[in-house]
Amino acid sequence: MNMAYSLFYAFLAFMVVMYFTPGPNNIMLLASGLTYGFRRTIPHIVGIVIGFAFMVATVGVGLGTVFLAYPILQTILKYAGAVYLIYLAAVIAMSGPTKPGEEDGRGPMTFWGAAMFQWINAKGWVIVIGTITAYAAIARFPINIVIQTLISLLVGTVSTVVWALFGTALRPILTSERLVRAFNILMAILLLASLYPVFMDA
Repeated sequence: MNMAYSLFYAFLAFMVVMYFTPGPNNIMLLASGLTYGFRRTIPHIVGIVIGFAFMVATVGVGLGTVFLAYPILQTILKYAGAVYLIYLAAVIAMSGPTKPGEEDGRGPMTFWGAAMFQWINAKGWVIVIGTITAYAAIARFPINIVIQTLISLLVGTVSTVVWALFGTALRPILTSERLVRAFNILMAILLLASLYPVFMDA
């Protein structure tokens, strides 16, 4: 029992570290909070939280065996994700500030866009693989998957809200269009830097 509790707390610490540290999701939420505000970023937040929890659940109950049997699928997803991240970095770099009720022709990421992005997010796969393999013994199957999914929902909600609020809090500080564009270019560069593990693993 003590071992199970220790593993549970280790898993919780793993999730907190992985969720709160910078990665594609958090960088995009930060930029979205700054550019569009918190309210318009909510669908993006919910898409990440629900999409990633669904990914943990489905891989945990057996989809992971498909990727083990057909590793080419993971390779395809990995490079499709890299291409999409490059596109997103370009969109963020070109984004300027928007006023309440103002549209910029692109808008923040939608719920479905954010949810589907999890399947091509390199950091997301690191978290999922670590969750399903290293921490599977926190409980018996399928209770372990239920616990992992619920913790993903909880930690994911807190971390995504914090990052989006952080970006929103910068709006009164970064008041000029030039500053916002400079900040978004920096976020785009960091987003591109997140591709480093993808190509190092090639």
